[in-house]
Amino acid sequence: MLSLWKDTVERTFPVRRLDGDAEVDVLVVGGGLAGILCAYKLKQAGVNCAVVEGGRVGGGTTGNTTAKITAQYGLVYHQIIHKYGIDAARRYYEAHAQAVEDYEKLAALFSCDFERKTAYTYSLSDRKKLEDEATAYEKLGIKPVFLDSPPLPFTVAGAIGMENQAQFHPLKLLYALARELTVYEETFVRELRGADAITNRGTIRAKNIVLATHFPLVNIPGLYFLKLYQHRSYVIALENAKDVDGMFVDEQEKGFSFRNHGNLLLLGGGDRRTGKTGGGWAELRRLAGQAYPGAKERYAWAAQDCMSLDAVPYIGVHRKSAPHLYVATGFSKWGMTGAMAAANVLRDLIALGSSEHEAVFSPSRSMLHPQLFANAFSASVNLVTPGKRCTHMGCCLKWNADERSWDCPCHGSHFDERGGVLENPATRGIKVK
Repeated sequence: MLSLWKDTVERTFPVRRLDGDAEVDVLVVGGGLAGILCAYKLKQAGVNCAVVEGGRVGGGTTGNTTAKITAQYGLVYHQIIHKYGIDAARRYYEAHAQAVEDYEKLAALFSCDFERKTAYTYSLSDRKKLEDEATAYEKLGIKPVFLDSPPLPFTVAGAIGMENQAQFHPLKLLYALARELTVYEETFVRELRGADAITNRGTIRAKNIVLATHFPLVNIPGLYFLKLYQHRSYVIALENAKDVDGMFVDEQEKGFSFRNHGNLLLLGGGDRRTGKTGGGWAELRRLAGQAYPGAKERYAWAAQDCMSLDAVPYIGVHRKSAPHLYVATGFSKWGMTGAMAAANVLRDLIALGSSEHEAVFSPSRSMLHPQLFANAFSASVNLVTPGKRCTHMGCCLKWNADERSWDCPCHGSHFDERGGVLENPATRGIKVK
């Protein structure tokens, strides 16, 4: 299983590993796009920082995305206005709209196949949801674009669009940025002691630490094990399939997404909560066989996404009792735009002491959402179910036949068939025999 992005980029810089102890002002833990962008923004602000990555940069979620850059985020604005008010929704939009603009500026410096596209969210049967979102757009000064019959392989109730969004090649940008930074790869953080990061190759002392590790490295203090759950989603890249001339996503969590890259159609979907059954590549291949019978599959890959309780990321101070520790997580399937928004918020918090968007993304906001109780119930059931145990908090693992892996339905840890860790929050492997 190799993603299109990993197969179509050449890495031109050597691996640099930590060699003994080091000291920096800010240490960013995690070498995905969120961590690399954060370090790049901090460096631009004159902050002495470094990135530490347990494997290789771009080896996780960034290399397995569908790589859409958009402030649309499904039908989120009606929801945010209802929960938090117009001002919060406006700040949420401004943070992500700025992220799109910032990507275009970086693309002018670093070639990364950046293309402006309209982003659409469609509904199979509920036109009213689209109309409610259009009303929210208008309240925020966003021009909605409607398609009654979008170029999709099934009939829908319509699609609402946001113009001048974008798509790109994430690893081309990430590798270009990483060359500009101090990055220690194959350097695994075993433990945090205050602002000291204890790694397998030495200790890094910092004034501030940013956790950009997908699921936070520190997740029991701060209650991230309750505030987050994880979803797996699947992608196939098809040759000789339709050009949809835009980026399309279903408003339903388990629907399909579409975008083109060159002569390939990227068909995404088959979503399921990590550790659950259903979905997978089989669902995508069934649709491809019906809708694009002359197409040929060139790539197939899977991604894992951290989902927040309210579809808004957690970006900011990790918890009140640890003001030196920052976090960026819970991008809820929109990690490319969220990564840039997080980089801007964290740069401002660390370099300036505040951010105009910090309240919207605050990790300390209320946890009282229905998803909290669903997360707690899932954990309680799987803690008492017999079977192989996850090394994170002891939940019962489930076998994922599609990917030949062991998956944790509680918090999303993902292990290969030999027991090695593929996705955190687990940091230790399991015994499979």
